[in-house]
Amino acid sequence: MRVLVATDAWHPQVNGVVRTLTSLAASARGLGVAIDFLTPEGFPTVPVPTYPHLRLAVPGMRRIARLIEQQQPDAIHIATEGPIGFAVQRYCRRRGLAFTTSYTTRFPEYISARVPIPKSLSYAVLRRFHAAAAATMVSTPSLLAELKQRKFSNLVMWTRGVDTELFRPDRASDLGLPRPVFLTAGRIAVEKNLDAFLALDLPGSKVVVGDGPQETELRRRFPHAKFIGLQEGPALAASIAAADVFVFPSKTDTFGLVQLEALACGVPVAAYPVTGPRDVIADHPVGVLSEDLRAACLGALHISREACRAFALTRSWENSARQFIGHMSRVAARQRSPQSSLALGAATSR
Repeated sequence: MRVLVATDAWHPQVNGVVRTLTSLAASARGLGVAIDFLTPEGFPTVPVPTYPHLRLAVPGMRRIARLIEQQQPDAIHIATEGPIGFAVQRYCRRRGLAFTTSYTTRFPEYISARVPIPKSLSYAVLRRFHAAAAATMVSTPSLLAELKQRKFSNLVMWTRGVDTELFRPDRASDLGLPRPVFLTAGRIAVEKNLDAFLALDLPGSKVVVGDGPQETELRRRFPHAKFIGLQEGPALAASIAAADVFVFPSKTDTFGLVQLEALACGVPVAAYPVTGPRDVIADHPVGVLSEDLRAACLGALHISREACRAFALTRSWENSARQFIGHMSRVAARQRSPQSSLALGAATSR
């Protein structure tokens, strides 16, 4: 089977969506499924006002159609609700092609943190976007329940995995900082709630890995914290493995893939009891969830690093890929038309 994934998030961006899609493609290949990507590459772009280091594609419909028809996919998945995602959704709906989507980012919360747009309006737009899909994949049970309450339909589970060969305890570097080391990693932006972590009264050192629009402000406000910049691959794994506790202060992430990456490095997690941490950590002895983030950080110091690693070893990307492929196979089999390799079926449910 050949699957085309349309995404606005792609390299050189470093985030959970890009890492998820890259890992998905690698694992699916081993299962005999080819995943191709329709990305912003080759399209003109414009800067994102609140993220000057990011740019959004401006896709032309003719080129979108040509790229899809060149690929001749058996199934189409739309990973993001950006310009690429909307263009591919429009293409599919015009031609009566079935497609799936995934809900990976809390855009309503992100937008309302920056501009006075009601979350209810943003959710209405997203609900309409995903309603056209044969299935909308979500990463956790609590997110699925939340979206059901918001009247989203056709929801199915697609869990995440972790590369336990890349993220492992023996990669730990020497950060040269007083211990214990409390570390967080990700985009440095207001929706990540990093100031809640950096303002804590904690022993040892606080470390931030990543970059983003709030970096200058947080560096100024918290001069004693160590900001070590954007890292990927082995460098990121080495920094995470060097920590004593991984702190995940976000209250807006739908999953938080970096939590699994920390656990694979043998590093316990401290977080708020919200969607994402509540699903990843749950009642497993690999982290502490509390509305008192300081108490969670201090409590996590006493968790077994071996238990964290053992837990992560059960969360493979292969299992995640099998789940994704299962959803795509069912849609393709049900909707496939003998007249065209692209004709995946009649109009999708509304």
